[in-house]
Amino acid sequence: MIWSNASVPEAARARLVEGTRAHRLVVPASGLVAPSGSGAVDPALAEADVAFGQPDPAQLLDLPRLRWVHLSSAGYNPYDRADLRGALAARGTRLTKSSLVYDEPCAEHVLAFLLAHARRLPEAFANAHGPRAWPQHALRARARLLEGQSIVLVGMGTIGRRLAALLAPLGPVVTGVRRRLAGDEPVPTFAWGSPEADAAIAGADHVVDLLPGNATTARAFDAARLATLKPGAVFTNIGRGSTVDQDALAAALGAGRLAAAYLDVTDPEPLPPEHPLWTTPGCFITPHAAGGDAQEGERLVDHFLENLARFTSGRPLLDEVT
Repeated sequence: MIWSNASVPEAARARLVEGTRAHRLVVPASGLVAPSGSGAVDPALAEADVAFGQPDPAQLLDLPRLRWVHLSSAGYNPYDRADLRGALAARGTRLTKSSLVYDEPCAEHVLAFLLAHARRLPEAFANAHGPRAWPQHALRARARLLEGQSIVLVGMGTIGRRLAALLAPLGPVVTGVRRRLAGDEPVPTFAWGSPEADAAIAGADHVVDLLPGNATTARAFDAARLATLKPGAVFTNIGRGSTVDQDALAAALGAGRLAAAYLDVTDPEPLPPEHPLWTTPGCFITPHAAGGDAQEGERLVDHFLENLARFTSGRPLLDEVT
């Protein structure tokens, strides 16, 4: 029995129904799911062997029948709790996520940010919607190639790895920083907080924040860390807004010490219309859209169905949280 509250378009839902015909699929009706955080277990979830979507973490603590939870998100911070991890481990319940669905669109989004800045697109578009002058020579003089620029990727998970691959043909010097080194990183990578990592961040033309949001990454880029970035550096964040001291970032931009910031994530979200980041010079914001694409729902379902085939045949699961 598969329980799913994954929020996907109708075409993707039909794909899920067709792909699970050999099993029993239960989709809770709206309003019949226990309120999030209540701890009250949805009766259908209590009978399920597999859950796909975003089940309430509190409801997962005591479900002896549940054998596997597949999250329809790349992030899993709400599920990264000692009590829940302990309960799942004690029962042998597997936990997977959907990072492989989001690595390509997120990596392409960052690449778009980097290229937009290098080719001065924000300035050109502001002119087109403003004075409609013809600053041809000024824009050409300020434009740069990515070749030879130093780019530090803070966070070398699936998105960082894919971004490194997309950047390789363009010739920048790419370095990784991560909290735990795996030894198989595709670019030179240093441990967060090490002298080598600190030096790489301090010397970078671009610093890209790919960090997840949790207690260990809160305000990782605080005022002191942001102050180490060299004058004229560009800061990009598609990780989580909670990883940045936004007041300090706005101050650095306002003082002209940083050239620009490109943000797909903020704290809070949605960012209120009156929030100062919207009008901070050099700050460009997209509304947590980096992970999206027109086929997102279908790709989420396909990723789950691939893992379902692996689960039922005893093969290793993709995107397993360990």
